[in-house]
Amino acid sequence: MALKAGIIGLPNVGKSTLFNAITNSHVEAANYPFATIDPNSGIVEVKDPRVDRLVELFHPKKTIRATFEFTDIAGLVKGASKGEGLGNQFLSHIRMCDAVCHVVRCFDDNEIIHVENTIDPKRDIEIISYELIMADLETVEKRLAKVFTKAHTTKEKEAVAECKVLTLLKETLNQGKPARSINFNDEEELIVKNYNLLSKKPVIYVANVAENDYSNYENNKYYQAVKQIAESEGAEIVAISAAIESQLTELSEEDKMEYLKELGVETTGLDRLVKVAYNLLNLKTFFTVGEDEVRAWTFKNGMKAPQCAGLIHTDFEKGFIRAEVYACEDIFEYKSEKALKEAGKIRSEGKAYEVKDGDCMLIRFNV
Repeated sequence: MALKAGIIGLPNVGKSTLFNAITNSHVEAANYPFATIDPNSGIVEVKDPRVDRLVELFHPKKTIRATFEFTDIAGLVKGASKGEGLGNQFLSHIRMCDAVCHVVRCFDDNEIIHVENTIDPKRDIEIISYELIMADLETVEKRLAKVFTKAHTTKEKEAVAECKVLTLLKETLNQGKPARSINFNDEEELIVKNYNLLSKKPVIYVANVAENDYSNYENNKYYQAVKQIAESEGAEIVAISAAIESQLTELSEEDKMEYLKELGVETTGLDRLVKVAYNLLNLKTFFTVGEDEVRAWTFKNGMKAPQCAGLIHTDFEKGFIRAEVYACEDIFEYKSEKALKEAGKIRSEGKAYEVKDGDCMLIRFNV
């Protein structure tokens, strides 16, 4: 599934450095605003130890892990919703993302300029949030102007329902609150989805701390300021040091683990970020396994077996008959599919089966 998160924030907070580390690529990370004009996208693997264990059992010719796409979006500034700093162009890039990673500067460094001259995470978050909210308000007001008359003259059911949703959105946005702060019912969510609102997208706050705060970021006052905002919004927060993450990408896996050990941490900030982004979008993983290939497939939690089969190939969904399914945890215990069959652990599931995280599936189909 092609799902992606956009990396946003003010200029010079570490977005491009983080993106370089995420993708191990080399987009420009210059010390001035608007160094990044066009969005840069990169695919990263989702670290999943279950894949490694399946590879040990099946010894496949090829291994394909689940992936996630990150897009580096140029720094926003005050007035972006009005076009300042090429804001309209950048906002459109955010609109194409499924979630946003809001990078916030949580370190002091006189050699790296700050567009607002001082370090203040709360202010920085408010600047970005305000611009997203103002852009959404413009979208909502334009749509409301078209729907309002129809709703009040024809009393058409759909128009009345949409007008109600738009009015609530307008009131909320005017209060400086993001669209995601509203609890819509299922029918209302379908209406809101049409607007592709920026402030409706789920957010991960990425606190970019100094290198010497990497292992004890909880003691960083700037991090605590971001954490307080994240908790108040029910949002996720991940602490990283973009500078260290960038250094880690240059090391071998063995040296990387040794370096992390010296730092007093078990996993990289990037691995945590990818995992949080994956979970934030309610994504799960099923596997197809065999001697030719072990592959992890990303699916939305709640998808049925035919839908997941369609991720492999559209013909699999069209001609779906059944799926032979077992949990990866079971094969870790029994060591082979033959042993699973003998133990009655392989099930035959039909079209109504809701796929579970960690399922290993063999699709039976006929086209």
